[in-house]
Amino acid sequence: MPNIFTPTNQIRLTNVAVVRMKKCGKRFEIACYKNKVLSYRNKVEKDLDEVLQTRTVFTNVSKGEVAKKEDLIKAFGTEDHEKICIQILDKGELQISDKERQNQMESSFKEIATIIADKCVNPDTKRPYPVTMIEKSMKQIHFSVKPNKNNKQQALIAMKELKEKNVLPIERAQMKIRVMCNKKHRQSLRQMAKEVEEDAVHDDGQLEMIFLVDPGHFREIDQLIKSTPNSQLHMLSLKEVTTGDDSLFN
Repeated sequence: MPNIFTPTNQIRLTNVAVVRMKKCGKRFEIACYKNKVLSYRNKVEKDLDEVLQTRTVFTNVSKGEVAKKEDLIKAFGTEDHEKICIQILDKGELQISDKERQNQMESSFKEIATIIADKCVNPDTKRPYPVTMIEKSMKQIHFSVKPNKNNKQQALIAMKELKEKNVLPIERAQMKIRVMCNKKHRQSLRQMAKEVEEDAVHDDGQLEMIFLVDPGHFREIDQLIKSTPNSQLHMLSLKEVTTGDDSLFN
């Protein structure tokens, strides 16, 4: 049987998702596993071996044509395939069918609504909204999913738009925390607090406060406590919601 010659600059791959980028007039492609690119971009998948079928840069994945060294250096300033793969993975265009793209957009839309339902409540009742109601409201404001953005980031954007456009009353579920610190911080903490449950100064001059606060203020409070000697910060609940007659702490 005669030998079959396969060019050394060709690699054959099947069942791939292609991510493409054009630079310096050249097209560069990488071969990825289906459904893994978005997981990587959403910071869910961090292992490159689970995302890339091969750490090789191509000019044409379907034909197995590997990019030339001189083209890589000209376009990316390096011939390191792994570094270039990461650049293309981060910023390149994912080549998928219209049906796949629609399915992914619908999945992301639902995930964003689920994140909002988990993190937000009706400010009047302190009860969470059903995911279906969040989805309906997102459609009312014509919220569109950005395929290259993290779903958690998009959920924050959607929360803001829902609130600004008054489609439904909504706010972040409050965190419940307890602090022990110098009494000089009382005013600053009260300004950030949504609702104060306990506020007392002990004989040693230490302030003890238990209060509800928007999660957006947590980092600021944490830095304040860490910068003050003999101070403590305790998380009592990540979010407070009410269902029925009971208060639930998660």
